[in-house]
Amino acid sequence: MKESVQVLFSEEEVAARIAELGKQISEEYAGRQVHMICILKGSVFFQCELAKRITVPVTMDFMSLSSYGSGTVSSGRVKIIKDLDDSIEGKDVLIIEDIIDTGHTLSHLLKTLAHRNPASIRLCTLLDKPDRRVVDDVQVDYVGFVVPDVFVVGYGLDYDQKYRNLPYVGELSFSG
Repeated sequence: MKESVQVLFSEEEVAARIAELGKQISEEYAGRQVHMICILKGSVFFQCELAKRITVPVTMDFMSLSSYGSGTVSSGRVKIIKDLDDSIEGKDVLIIEDIIDTGHTLSHLLKTLAHRNPASIRLCTLLDKPDRRVVDDVQVDYVGFVVPDVFVVGYGLDYDQKYRNLPYVGELSFSG
């Protein structure tokens, strides 16, 4: 089967939108420090570029989560593969995701982190697929782009560990 990628958001569009998000976050967190939590692996590209555009003090940590079940359908059960290195108690936390679709993983993560007593928790994603949302307790505070229900790759998003390094976001399709 042959794979092909069609550009949905160009490198320039992604950069411009990240700059806008950085400005918005900087304004809303004025006078405070932002503790960014990157959800590995896909969010690394987005977090690095976003952090460079935030003008208030920033600290960072990383988590890796697995939503497991049969096939491509999330069971809603989430396993923490890599937990935070530092406490988030009293911190203004900004969770950074590459894409949000069903919301199962983030719903679990938000509840888990809330028990760790941060001052606040907000959610920022590069891509949002609201048409795929099946949980209603995930409030996305900052959205780069809303995408249709297609398979997207690039800018950290992968298919079988490929395409993460594309400097744009594209739709992956298969033929033959």
